[in-house]
Amino acid sequence: MKPPTWLRGRLGVLLSLGPACAVETLPGVPALLLAPVGLWLLFAAPVLLLRGFTDKVVSTRSGSLLLAAGLAVLLDILVALGANTVLPLLGVERPLTRLVLASATTLVLLVLGILAPQSARPLLRGAPLSGARPVAWAAAVALLLSVAGPIRLNNGLGGAVSTTALVVVTALIVLLLLRHARCSPVVLEAGIYAASATLLLLTSLRGWYITGHDIQREYLYFRLTLGGGFWDISAYTDPYNACLSITLLPVSIFRLTGIEDIYVFKAVLPLLFALTPVLVHRAVRNVASPLVALLSAVFFMAFPTFFTDMPFLGRQAIAFLLLACAMLVLTDSRRPLPLRRAVFTVLLAGVVLSHYSTIYVIVGTLATAFAVDKAWRPASRLASRPASRTGRAHQHRVGRQGRTRTFLTWWTVAVPAVLALLWAGPLTHTGGQLESTLRVVASDLFGSGDARGGSSDTRYSLFGGAGVTPEERLAEYREDTIGHTRADRADGKYLPLEALAKYPTPVAEKENLPLTHVGRALDTVGLSVPALNGVLRQAAALLLQVLVLVGFVIALRGRSSPFTPVRDQITLTVGALAMMGLFTLVPQLSVDYSVLRAFQQGLLFFAPFIAAGALWAVRRAGRRALPVLCVLVAGLLLDLTGAVPKALGGYPAQLALSNSGPAYDIYYPHAEDRRAAMWLNQRAAGDDLVVQTDRYSFSRLQTLFTVRTQDSVHPALLRSQSYVLLGSTPTRKDEVTVFFRGDLVTYRYPRHLLDTTRNLIYSNEGAVVYR
Repeated sequence: MKPPTWLRGRLGVLLSLGPACAVETLPGVPALLLAPVGLWLLFAAPVLLLRGFTDKVVSTRSGSLLLAAGLAVLLDILVALGANTVLPLLGVERPLTRLVLASATTLVLLVLGILAPQSARPLLRGAPLSGARPVAWAAAVALLLSVAGPIRLNNGLGGAVSTTALVVVTALIVLLLLRHARCSPVVLEAGIYAASATLLLLTSLRGWYITGHDIQREYLYFRLTLGGGFWDISAYTDPYNACLSITLLPVSIFRLTGIEDIYVFKAVLPLLFALTPVLVHRAVRNVASPLVALLSAVFFMAFPTFFTDMPFLGRQAIAFLLLACAMLVLTDSRRPLPLRRAVFTVLLAGVVLSHYSTIYVIVGTLATAFAVDKAWRPASRLASRPASRTGRAHQHRVGRQGRTRTFLTWWTVAVPAVLALLWAGPLTHTGGQLESTLRVVASDLFGSGDARGGSSDTRYSLFGGAGVTPEERLAEYREDTIGHTRADRADGKYLPLEALAKYPTPVAEKENLPLTHVGRALDTVGLSVPALNGVLRQAAALLLQVLVLVGFVIALRGRSSPFTPVRDQITLTVGALAMMGLFTLVPQLSVDYSVLRAFQQGLLFFAPFIAAGALWAVRRAGRRALPVLCVLVAGLLLDLTGAVPKALGGYPAQLALSNSGPAYDIYYPHAEDRRAAMWLNQRAAGDDLVVQTDRYSFSRLQTLFTVRTQDSVHPALLRSQSYVLLGSTPTRKDEVTVFFRGDLVTYRYPRHLLDTTRNLIYSNEGAVVYR
């Protein structure tokens, strides 16, 4: 008698582990073989073995697979952490080698295969694939263009292919919206994943080296962990080093797959994060219609932080992936509540290990939601009292939601909070940033702070937030630097202020793309294209926030709401909006944690309310409501992703579409900069002089520098004796960018100051070095 199908599938996975481990331990295995074997051990095999367990946590097949994928990522982190913790006690000094990680992973998977419950559902057989063909074609074209576009740009060619990719992604999403009733859930989720991956890869694949902001520092701590074969928080007590999502997880991927280390960050982590919109769709689909769920995923992807910032934030990308898995568990009420709460808490523990700031915001959101829930109970009892006929429907809705058993309980809030404090405190000693932020927040709240504004990103918020001009921010920066160097300047370590008076540093003019033929045509009829682009961006930001409020109100009060949220969704949305308001009103919070990133995180909670608001807004169009909605979504996507500004001009170029613009100037790595850094390492070796360079040249080159380096060349910070390296942008454009109190400010750099006070000792027509 043949064994059951589910046993044959499990048996096949278990039998594959031995040969896979053998391949990993053999020397000289080609990358073409090592990569699929490593990906099997790290992701595919764990997902297949975890399916039986996740079937008991969530009720849908795709939800079970998605949750298993999130748990597989967490399992990879825990396996590496376990090996890194236990094996040194047994005398193994380098536990993060391929042999150790492959053996540990195989052993854990064997134990998991034996102990984990078995799934009775087939993996894919029987899954409906209606509507797959057009979605598959559009997805394939989008993914192909997402790779071809960055390659062309990296080779110095134009951005037409990348712009076309955005148009194809928009067409794919419109196709999903139009055919959502005819497409099966598997097809819809595959289309969402393809659109998500395309948007992320268009940005993450830019540059032949590590490109971006935080990713540069993330890559540095990954390299330090990789080089030592051991993760040691005591060697570098930095919050970045405490994020296992960018240290242990990439080391495991690199060791077991042989994928080049920079593409672990530029491709593998973004492709894992691309699952997050799919999880948003699946989580909302548990409580709403297919259209609301699809729109929720689309709005999550359409927010600019998703495709401009998140490709450069590996630690937050993994944290958001785990948080989206937690929301999937929260909304699936067809499984036992105690088990779901336990898995929810485990996933938030994974967020603790992945990213410090994300868990702090989550704890604040959960605590607010729990408090709102407690206050709701007496309100629901009042609502259930006899009322007039006109108010009974609303009171019945509020009363029913108030009597529903809630998911959140005190320990689902307390456990993540305690774990976060333990991890940042006695376990890693990396909580200094949190303590510093809380001190400044207390000063701001009680009136003893310096009253300086927060990040200018708050100007996009409905909650207010006064904008600070670049001139004001640059003046604050100069004042701050002069204050910090006053004592050393008196000792002659810095150039005297009197000598700097002749070298002003005015704010650089904003550089826009030249007007295209369409842009010039609009300009000839009196329509200012730069102003139009600015108005469209501001309007898009306000629209999303208005739709949140509209959707929230109608979901609570009106029968016309396209979905009825569970009480936890309502309280979590209140918590997320409260955190948004706090970030806007308390300046230091907007500086230390971007308001835009907070909104992106909040979309995991309130995206369905935006979808409900959008459907309510187009309801009067009747049969044309869906086409009107498609036009609205397409316009929003094309504008926010940069396709419309690219077609018109009159707006700063975006990194994913051009070899120019502010992001290109400060984030894009150039070979000339790298050659200058390596030359300077040899020249300054053994020298007592510090190397000074601008913040973003340092960010791009920090993994290369072996000499003492300071990341500022502002005239007020120039030392009397030092090397000065000016990277490609300061050399080509005489412009330097600083990041101060949450804002980027670009100013004109007085190169003549260096020409008159120092000697030019190196130049490669892209970077220069002064001594």
